[in-house]
Parts: sequence; structure tokens; C-alpha cells
Amino acid sequence: MSADHPLAEFVDNKVYEPVQVTDRGVDLTVSAVYEVAAPGRLDFGGDELTDADLEPVPTELESPHDEFGWWHLDGGQYVVQHNEFLTDLEEPVQLQPRNELLARGGSHPSMQVRDHLPLIPLTVADGGLKIKENARVSTLVPVGETMQ
Repeated sequence: MSADHPLAEFVDNKVYEPVQVTDRGVDLTVSAVYEVAAPGRLDFGGDELTDADLEPVPTELESPHDEFGWWHLDGGQYVVQHNEFLTDLEEPVQLQPRNELLARGGSHPSMQVRDHLPLIPLTVADGGLKIKENARVSTLVPVGETMQ
């Protein structure tokens, strides 16, 4: 892996740059997982727009010596927040799930982002999924490129 990608300069708060920045893009890590506790509202004109109430999913240490905990997620829908944030992008970039997330029964939508990383929905297959704090779940790539 190469720690050289032009997008790296536009991503702040990386957890560990030598692993996150590759020649393919910049991997993003998860800082929080939420469950939707009460619905948000979306209307035509925006006068009745309200955020959903989100409850943080707690982490659990699997060993007393662990520095970071794990989210034990049952199958269903969640909302994920990244550790990283974007700065001074001139063009939009593509945010997509990492292949490692997809292969383990998790997914989030691919989307173009420009000035910030939004909270994103995470879908977990019926069998569930364990995600460790700071796990790399997403990748930023230039628009028009996809991970292989």
C-alpha cells in the first residue's frame, strides 16, 4: 500500500494515515453507531423538517486488555458517523463502502460528497455484524473511480 493519494490532503482527523491512505483512495473510520429511536420528518417545503432522535449504540470490550470496544449489531438499520471530516474540497468525491464491510454483511449507500461527511445509514444482514471502534468502513475515491 502506498501512503500517497491526492485526496489525503482534504481529509482531516485520520486515525492512522499510513493504513488509511492508499493509492486507491482514503479509508474512513467509524466513530459512532446510532439506532433511530424516534422518526424524523421530511416534508415538501421544509417547514416541518425535523431530525430523527438517534441513540448511541454502546461498545463492549471483548477482553479486559482491549483498548477499543466493539459494536455488536443485530441485523437491521443503523446510522454511522465517521471520525474524519473534509476540508477545502474543490470537486465532489465518491464515498463508498469498503469491500471488507460488504463481504461481512454490512453496507451503506455510495454517494458523492463535497463539503462534509454526512451521517450515513448502515444496513446489517440478519446474522448481525461486529464492528470495532475506528474500523475502516468506507473509502473516498475520486468521482468516476470505484474500488475493486
